[in-house]
Amino acid sequence: MIITTAKQLDNLFDVLKEHQCVFLIGCGSCAAACHTGGEEDIIEIKKVLEEHNKTITGYCIPKETCHHLLTRKELIAHKQDIDKSGCIMVFSCGAGVQAVVSFYEDKEVYSALDTLFLGNVHRFGKFSETCSMCGQCVLNKTGGICPVTRCAKGLLNGPCGGAKNGKCEVNPENECVWVSIYERLKKLGRLDKLVQFKEPKDYSLKRKPFHLNITLPKKNNKE
Repeated sequence: MIITTAKQLDNLFDVLKEHQCVFLIGCGSCAAACHTGGEEDIIEIKKVLEEHNKTITGYCIPKETCHHLLTRKELIAHKQDIDKSGCIMVFSCGAGVQAVVSFYEDKEVYSALDTLFLGNVHRFGKFSETCSMCGQCVLNKTGGICPVTRCAKGLLNGPCGGAKNGKCEVNPENECVWVSIYERLKKLGRLDKLVQFKEPKDYSLKRKPFHLNITLPKKNNKE
C-alpha cells in the first residue's frame, strides 16, 4: 500500500489562490485506507474549502486513481462538473495525480497529499516501511527481512559498529534489523547465509522512469 499524508492547509490555499472553482478527486484504495483521500475525507475538505469561499463544482472517488482506465471512466462521468472548475485537486499518491494530469492538457492539476512510502498495514492507521522497491530483492539471502529498507544505512553484509543492545544507532527506537535477521536465520538453522558475501546492488535495475509491459500468453481454445 502507498502511504500518504495530507499537506498543510496553508499549502492548499496557496496553490488555490488563483482559482475560485475547484473539482476534487480522491482515491478509494490506498489514500482511503490512510484516511487522506476517501469519501469522508473529501467531504470534510470540501466543507473547509467552502468555508474559505471556494466553490467546489463536484468530486469523485475512483477505485484506484493510479489506474488510468478506471480514473478515465470516472472523469468522463463527471465531465460537466470538471469543465466548470478552474483546476483539479487530487487526494491520492503522486501516481494518481499524474494519471489525472495525463487527461488534462489545458487544466491545472494539484496534489493535496505527500507520498511517503510503500507500507505494510498492521492495523487501521498503523503502517511501516519494509520494502524500497529497489529492483533487486535480497530477501532470499536475509531470511525474508530487508536490510536495504529496514537498516538505516542500508547495509547488506551485517550490522554497523554502532548498534547497541539490539537497537539501531541512527534511531534507537528501532530494532537493529541485522539482529532480527540473525535471530531468524538462527531459528531456521541457516546461519550459514550470514557468511555468504552479498555483492553490491546493481542500481541500474532501478532505472527511472521504469516501464513494464506484460504480454499474456494466448489462450488455446482447441479442445
